[in-house]
Amino acid sequence: MGIRFVLMVNKQGQTRLAQYYEYLTIEERRALEGEMVRKCLARNEQQCSFVEHRNYKIVYRRYASLFFLVGVDDGENELAILEFIHLLVETMDRHFGNVCELDIMFHLEKAHFMLEEMVMNGCIVETSKSNILTPIQLMDKTS
Repeated sequence: MGIRFVLMVNKQGQTRLAQYYEYLTIEERRALEGEMVRKCLARNEQQCSFVEHRNYKIVYRRYASLFFLVGVDDGENELAILEFIHLLVETMDRHFGNVCELDIMFHLEKAHFMLEEMVMNGCIVETSKSNILTPIQLMDKTS
């Protein structure tokens, strides 16, 4: 398994979306998120986007007011994960039109659905934006 978790966090450190692909208790998740967010938000733009924390490698990227953090195994390719983050943002941009924090807050189920279409059990299974968005567009038509 490559991806352990995906987090979307605002500049104030508030988690807007969290998806875990391994079991952690609520207390463990809260502590892990707090430590990682403090560590990543404290870094400046000249530093690289990879951080080692506990037994994870954290790959993160900032888009506007949102930080996208992905925790992966030590042997995972960091550049491939950065590309995955970019694909996730492009997919959300296509659906929401320049995605922002409010889009995630008010359409959390759609954001989770996009992520679930892309990642299954910690493995990236879909990279086509149109294949990811088709089920969401069908749900929008029926409602």
